[in-house]
Amino acid sequence: MILKHLLRPALLLTAAALTLGASPPLDWNRVVTRTPQQSTILGNPAAKVKLTTFVSYTCPHCREFELESDAGLKLKYIRSGKVSVEIKHVVRDPIDLTVAMLTNCGLKDRFPLNHSAFMRSQPVWIQTLARSSKAQQARWTTGELPTRTRAIAADFRFYEIMASRGYDRVTVDRCLADGAMAQRLAAGSEAASKLGVDHTPSFAIDGALLYGTDGWSLLQPQIEARM
Repeated sequence: MILKHLLRPALLLTAAALTLGASPPLDWNRVVTRTPQQSTILGNPAAKVKLTTFVSYTCPHCREFELESDAGLKLKYIRSGKVSVEIKHVVRDPIDLTVAMLTNCGLKDRFPLNHSAFMRSQPVWIQTLARSSKAQQARWTTGELPTRTRAIAADFRFYEIMASRGYDRVTVDRCLADGAMAQRLAAGSEAASKLGVDHTPSFAIDGALLYGTDGWSLLQPQIEARM
């Protein structure tokens, strides 16, 4: 009887120690995977529901989707590991290409906040397009890739956005001269077109394109239905 009373507190202490030492549940928002096709998967690559978003950085509706969906996707779906989100780039013009090269600059773990920074500041930098001269537009579309992308980065003040993210000029220029990345982005855009993507944002779940779904209010119920 005495032995039983002595053992019980010891067992309780052991259980408490194991509980305190247990690892917290994995927050899948911290897991970022870069694919060979230059897209990025946020969350559990083996999630039950695999959402793909096709976005363009010069598309105002894509920015609206970013603002409307960001918190819900991260807090309710990605964090649990039940839903992953793959961001695929649709390159509509030289500005789109330049921004996509910058958001993918450096380590893959930097992509989510790079992506958010450019999407959320879009109303500011996109004004350069409306105010641009023919001479500026010529610089954006002629010459070698580094010449074009650096001209765009200078005119749209992308260097300042990247500096706010901790990138120096040398690193940014190296990314803007990455011809292999530019080819992967162009190929990914072409593949999206062949899949049937004719506007942005567009969405697919488990590889099936969602026709008639153009925003978060229509997308969220379809995610819920598959969980």
